[in-house]
Amino acid sequence: MPPNNPASTSSPGSISVESILTAVTKISTFNGTTNLTSATGFFFERDQRLFVVTNRHVVINEPTAHRPDRIELEIHINPENIAQVSNYSIPLYKNSKAVWSEIADAGGSVDIVAIEINRQALPNSIVFTAFNEHNLPEQLESIEVGTTLLIVGFPLGFHDTLHKLPVARHAIISSAFGLRFQGQGYFLTDARLHRGTSGAPVVARSTRRSGRNQLPFLLLGVHGARLDVNRNEFEDERLALNVAWYSNVLMALTSAPVNPQSTSEKTENPVSQAQPSSSVKSPLPPDQTTAKGLKSVT
Repeated sequence: MPPNNPASTSSPGSISVESILTAVTKISTFNGTTNLTSATGFFFERDQRLFVVTNRHVVINEPTAHRPDRIELEIHINPENIAQVSNYSIPLYKNSKAVWSEIADAGGSVDIVAIEINRQALPNSIVFTAFNEHNLPEQLESIEVGTTLLIVGFPLGFHDTLHKLPVARHAIISSAFGLRFQGQGYFLTDARLHRGTSGAPVVARSTRRSGRNQLPFLLLGVHGARLDVNRNEFEDERLALNVAWYSNVLMALTSAPVNPQSTSEKTENPVSQAQPSSSVKSPLPPDQTTAKGLKSVT
């Protein structure tokens, strides 16, 4: 079980906000002043360094020519009033080089990126909670198909617009946990999800303790996309299954400062600058099979 993670989550009155809600942030992507898309991210902390984690396709998606030059995070800035927020802008390129870290494994590119946040540039009064390595599962075998999950994010941009907080969707693990589904670095979830949830944390409750002053969750994955199959759209409903990328890659993504590469290098070779360390356990056994007959819907 992860240890208690202190969180500054006070809100007006006597009710404090659950820590999971301030661990998640709304991401807006921009090209200059043009707002492109809305997505979800969450905070991850390691060795005093702070990151925002989301999907790779949020910051760049070559097939759809989605190439924002910056993102904005919506952050809470008043411990006495959770409704007060500010937008924190992060340029995605420095000297024409990408600032995020990404990774590839035996199954190909992993749809997760980590972007380090300059803590000195954040307001002193920022209200947030961050996952850390203690929230990652140590033994994949202890988690089984059918496990109850929460996926917390901003579906279609929907959220509590007064308090600027995300919403949670109920889900279960719907494929063998610890194995790569179809040889890819993800497992499946069964949940009703929508666009805008990309990058949301996929968590399982790890303790019965209150979630208002700690994060009582295991961070199992990062939601990537809905899955669909070739089907008769008039006769067959959607599967309502989704991709969740295994979270253990976060240890590789946050292992060292990013050495930005040029945009052309990143487009041609989407392999991470942060290579997996020997201490990072892979969620395989190795499998060279590829997914067939599946199409992902962001």
